[in-house]
Amino acid sequence: MRRTYQQLITEDRRLVVLRALAEDQGYSHNESILQSILKMYGHQISRDQVRALISWLEEQDLVSVEKVGELMVAKLNGRGADVANGSATVPGVKRPAPKG
Repeated sequence: MRRTYQQLITEDRRLVVLRALAEDQGYSHNESILQSILKMYGHQISRDQVRALISWLEEQDLVSVEKVGELMVAKLNGRGADVANGSATVPGVKRPAPKG
């Protein structure tokens, strides 16, 4: 199946979020930090788009979400960690390249 340009971009954004959470000591970040991290990796997107990414990842059971005031805080779970490191795959999330 051939993916569109937009699908490739969306899959990469989802992987960036999962990997950012995996690298954090507490495995969590709020939407504002995730927006900044996505920008570092070339994804200049709105806060609403970040929230949509987080919500999608929650629907796929890759993260849990907590509301803190007005902010969404995403926390990586075991399944999400497996996808972030490439030991599991989920349609709609880019598979990471092998390390090395």
